[in-house]
Amino acid sequence: MLGLARALRAKGHPTRVLAPSDGPPPDGWVTPLGNSIPTAANGSVAPIAPDPSAQLRLIRAVRDEGFDVLHLHEPLAPGATMTACLLKPTPLVGTFHAAGTSASYRYASPILKWMASRLDVRTVVSAEAEALARDHLGGDYVHLFNGIEIDRFAKADPWPTEAPTIFFLGRHEPRKGLDVLLAALPALPADTQVWIGSDGPDTERLKVQHAGDPRIHWLGRLSDEEKRRRLRAADVFCAPSLRGESFGVVLLEAMASGAAIVAADLSGYRLVARPDRDGLLVPPGDVGALAVALNRVLADRDLRERLVASGTERATEFSMDTLADRYLELYAQVTTAKPQARGWRRLRPRG
Repeated sequence: MLGLARALRAKGHPTRVLAPSDGPPPDGWVTPLGNSIPTAANGSVAPIAPDPSAQLRLIRAVRDEGFDVLHLHEPLAPGATMTACLLKPTPLVGTFHAAGTSASYRYASPILKWMASRLDVRTVVSAEAEALARDHLGGDYVHLFNGIEIDRFAKADPWPTEAPTIFFLGRHEPRKGLDVLLAALPALPADTQVWIGSDGPDTERLKVQHAGDPRIHWLGRLSDEEKRRRLRAADVFCAPSLRGESFGVVLLEAMASGAAIVAADLSGYRLVARPDRDGLLVPPGDVGALAVALNRVLADRDLRERLVASGTERATEFSMDTLADRYLELYAQVTTAKPQARGWRRLRPRG
């Protein structure tokens, strides 16, 4: 969302992000709506802001700014996006990201269908995301990819390394498959270094289980800058997820950074990493197959360079600039359509 806003602003379109912010906002054009509340969703944890104070801040910001369009990511998530659907102060574009299953969609379909009908355009990032939304909400959807800011990754200053390095980045929970990667380590060369980014409910258990292995470096949560630098330095980026991946944004980031990809063979990952061209994809949960693929990429320099070259070229197809142009077409479509009833009087932007 921040990357899309930067791309839109660079094209001359004033853009403001309204979102929860646990700490100072990351830029001057971000309006914080308050702290987020970690909420279990789809086998993971989503940070949302459903509290009344966040909704009041959203309403105040929309009234003060007089936006031409509101672009809602996960428009039916409890909190600011759902409030925007309910009130509909201006044309709405909604992007659905989630895949897999959703208890809220299953048990609250009639209400959510009505809220979804408030959207002027519905977009999805993958066929899996469309399947979840269409099954419960009906409607038509425009397919748009998740974009990445190519230069921010390709031009990052590489983090220092002294040995072949594998990088894992993702929440430490069963869905992300970190257990599978760590179980494959005994089959990898003794000089291999493994960077483990982020944390989660499984962190302490895994640290105890694999204590004493000097190859593992537990990095915790990383800043965006450190993430980009480590992606730029890693020989292999490993994504051994088991399920629930609607789109492989993190694979694109690694590909743009010049890391070779070894990942689970999930449909969401296949959208970006073509098997045996941009990465090696293995059956989810298969420790042996993952170890074989990692060893192949680490040992075969020609294979690694071929995967990196293809992946780097592939990543450019998902440029944030291209995505911004696609969304601008949709914004123009909804703002030039027949005027909609407003929940309140439009005001001129301030500043």
